[in-house]
Amino acid sequence: MHSAMHSLVTRFHLLLFGVTLAIAGVVLIHVPPTYAFPAHWQGSTADWLWPRDIALAVAPLIQLLLIGAFFLLGRALTANHLAKTRHILDPALTLVLAVAAACQLGLLLIGIGSDFDMFRITGFGLAALLLVLAVVIFEAERHSYGGLRMPWPIKSDRAWLLVHRASGIFCAIAALALAWLAWADPGPGPLVVAMAASLLGAPIFAALVTLAARGL
Repeated sequence: MHSAMHSLVTRFHLLLFGVTLAIAGVVLIHVPPTYAFPAHWQGSTADWLWPRDIALAVAPLIQLLLIGAFFLLGRALTANHLAKTRHILDPALTLVLAVAAACQLGLLLIGIGSDFDMFRITGFGLAALLLVLAVVIFEAERHSYGGLRMPWPIKSDRAWLLVHRASGIFCAIAALALAWLAWADPGPGPLVVAMAASLLGAPIFAALVTLAARGL
């Protein structure tokens, strides 16, 4: 019980990983090995193709790396720090694993010839979530359990305000850009790159702004 409480990886996270592997198995059964997924369209012609086996390996590998990284992070944090950050790190891992699983489902739907575009739906959903996150971060008030969580402290109220306003604006811009890209429908490839960039870019930008504001 103590070991489970000291881990950031839950059974639900493992379930998402299992679902992604199961989807890959279905694709291997129903989609020929020579099939290549169209990732980008130039007019009516696909000019960017993903070989089946390579495309199917991407999402599970990313999930496995993330699960390993979060497991080690949970072990490295003190019990007190873990308790204060779990409400942020747990849903963050869930979100990224869910996006990867949704992209894997998108590959299955493309492979069987379905018109249901899971990549665009995931893009719109992530954009909506980023927009909500932008408002939450922008309007966050300073207290022990609210706002951004960084390894280094934000000392002054002025720095806190600057960091959260800038990070909120960044999330809003990322959300609008992702929504526009999903609407324009350039293909799954650019959408996956944009979703990965938004998920990685938001915390990296927040960390950089936090570092820059440490002297304020």
